[in-house]
Amino acid sequence: KVAVCLPCEKKQVKEQHVLFYFPTGSRVKTDCTEFIRTTCQPCSAGTYFDEPNGLKRCSPCSTCDSAGLKVKEECRRSADTVCEPMEGFFCTDLKPGGCGSAQRHRSCKPGQFIRRIGTASTDTDCSDCVAGTFSDGSMSSCQPHTQCEKQNLQLIKAGNTSTDAECGEKKKITGIVIGVVMGFLLLATIVAVVIFLWKYQRKRLLGKIENDIEYSLCKKNSTTTNIAQIIQ
Repeated sequence: KVAVCLPCEKKQVKEQHVLFYFPTGSRVKTDCTEFIRTTCQPCSAGTYFDEPNGLKRCSPCSTCDSAGLKVKEECRRSADTVCEPMEGFFCTDLKPGGCGSAQRHRSCKPGQFIRRIGTASTDTDCSDCVAGTFSDGSMSSCQPHTQCEKQNLQLIKAGNTSTDAECGEKKKITGIVIGVVMGFLLLATIVAVVIFLWKYQRKRLLGKIENDIEYSLCKKNSTTTNIAQIIQ
């Protein structure tokens, strides 16, 4: 059905002035003459006109195909598609009532905390942790390092701005003392055994040497006696 349009006045045609415009959502179908009115026609699917005009073609509807965008309002004859940022994105090109392009929210690094969470129009704001605190990048504030001593624990690894301190159970002093004493006694026993074996072997060696010397002397004396008897 053809929309109702304003008639074209003869005065405008003679002076070649087309000064009137058509309703939103429609386009010129036929120009007016001295004898007929100008007619208009609604924009077809996928096209629109959002303000009065005198054009013969409607504008194509925009799409929300850019990364990080989704449809907020579908396109209709009298208004273009309205896009908005997806979850986790913020708008970098604001349009009337919507958004033309979007960018993903930044992620805070280890050693930083989320100072301000990103919105559809602003990026995430990160700040660095101060000494003595830490954050893995997903926290809304830096947390103080665990004080191992206050929990009667032993410090295993000191914390930094991205990790907490590591604590462990304290080693019992009694166990350490017993271990040291047992080690000392074992070492002393080994040393004593080594000394005993050394002395024992030394004594045997000296005894053998003495026996060999004595045997040699006896044999020598016996030989001398035999020689003397032969001479006589």
